[in-house]
Amino acid sequence: MFGNKAQMAGMMKKVKKMQDDMAKMQEELKRKTTEVTAGGGAIRLVMNGEKQITELKIDPAVLEAQDAEMLEDLVTAAVNEAGRKIDDMASQEVNRITGGMGLPPGMF
Repeated sequence: MFGNKAQMAGMMKKVKKMQDDMAKMQEELKRKTTEVTAGGGAIRLVMNGEKQITELKIDPAVLEAQDAEMLEDLVTAAVNEAGRKIDDMASQEVNRITGGMGLPPGMF
């Protein structure tokens, strides 16, 4: 029985470290950014780890085309790609911290 208590204490210590590491990772992720382009560079977008757009540049040539639907599609594509990159970045960090334990989403 003593061995089980020691194992449980060791496991709880590991879980606490993992929680601390996850909190630190979440804070670091807030400061990270990703940059994407769409339409061959016509749209350039920067998004932070909280999925907030911090920069959006639109090539004036796209505006001159007076094609609102095309512009909407390009911005949508850029936002979606940036969101995927942020998700991938977060997922890689979680896997690094958890050692790929395959924990359920939202556990940390």
